[in-house]
Amino acid sequence: MSDPLAGVAELDLDRQERRGYAEAVYCAGKTPEQVGAIARVVAGRPDVKTLFTRAGEDHAAAVLEALPDASWDPVARIVAWPAAEPEGTGGLVLVLAAGTSDLPVAREAYLTARHLGRPAELVVDVGVAGLHRILGKLDLLRSARAIVVAAGMDGALPSVVAGLVRAPVVAVPTSVGYGAAFGGVAALLTMLNACAPGVSVVNIDNGYGAGHLAAQIAEPTPAAAPQQGTGA
Repeated sequence: MSDPLAGVAELDLDRQERRGYAEAVYCAGKTPEQVGAIARVVAGRPDVKTLFTRAGEDHAAAVLEALPDASWDPVARIVAWPAAEPEGTGGLVLVLAAGTSDLPVAREAYLTARHLGRPAELVVDVGVAGLHRILGKLDLLRSARAIVVAAGMDGALPSVVAGLVRAPVVAVPTSVGYGAAFGGVAALLTMLNACAPGVSVVNIDNGYGAGHLAAQIAEPTPAAAPQQGTGA
């Protein structure tokens, strides 16, 4: 039998069993025809959660033609199949968008965490230009097991948040900002130089990577094995 993806892709359909997390297909740089061919192969494995990330309208249309019951979020540019999010287990993943312009990246992180099985919440427009906004959400911040912070321009919000909470912070520099923001490089350098400890940094605009890391951090805690000589 000929391989329908020969010369196009080799899917990692055992990733969920091997690593516990879904396969992801990065659509940017692929043609809609290539993405559609991948989706037709994925259709034969409904037991495997698959996320199509950075999916534009043409990519989404190609996936939905093969997987009509998939879900597409045009803001996050994610197509998920199967569409249903698993029941959330583990700790809360809280995703913060410094500004509304950071929402596409923040929502990508949020949906990634949800589809990887974590309870998640998304809070928008709590940047450092109005510190009262983030300070007004301290109870929510301190209830999270992992916090994703998406910010462009000066990229200062992750360090502020990390100074207020115990949870690790996953910082996502976004390409939002005027000329000297250098497409997110200024925010990236700020985050890499965060004064507060406990901040990890992913690549510019990498909401998927941030959501995935946060989902891993917030995994359910394994039940402690009974000590030898004690009852189970």
